[in-house]
Amino acid sequence: MKIASFALFLALVPAVAGAADFSDPDWPCIQRKVENLSPGLMWPKPVTRTALPPEAADLAARLALRRVSLEEAETQVGDFLEKTAGADAQLLGNIFYDVFDKLAEDRHRLISGIARYSRNQIALSKKIEDSRNEMARLTAEKSQDFDRIDKLEEQIDWDERIYKDRTQALTYVCETPVIIEKRAYAIAQLLLKHVPD
Repeated sequence: MKIASFALFLALVPAVAGAADFSDPDWPCIQRKVENLSPGLMWPKPVTRTALPPEAADLAARLALRRVSLEEAETQVGDFLEKTAGADAQLLGNIFYDVFDKLAEDRHRLISGIARYSRNQIALSKKIEDSRNEMARLTAEKSQDFDRIDKLEEQIDWDERIYKDRTQALTYVCETPVIIEKRAYAIAQLLLKHVPD
């Protein structure tokens, strides 16, 4: 992967550049929220979308798996090209678009999940605040309900532990859409190397 072309990609795709966006209250990540990616930023050649033959569809499905390393992906592309005579820009472009569609769908589901995650954190934060307010009110009363105060204190401790654990996991969760974007770009570069001049 060429450093200059990757730097250009980072400049063109705002989510990868990592600017904070606070316009969406359900988006807790430092990375800017970008709902949809543009395959045209990654695949600069014109492509007429057509159904893939079975071998090419199988390759696209494997390339879309994040557990398949880029080194393995490169080997699989090489093996495919050895067996496929006349693989041209259209076929390789359609393979990329199939991979892109799969990754974009995964990414979209993930972004929706992050929004749900954020709403759950907001609700938990409100619950902790309400419990603290109730505990403050109860401790200010002349006749204190110690059982209720103890129960609230225990619940607050538990809720705060969950909140903290989820907050720590958020860093990884927020990086995943960017990882998917980078994979889509890397697969495009891998396939573009084999496009005939």
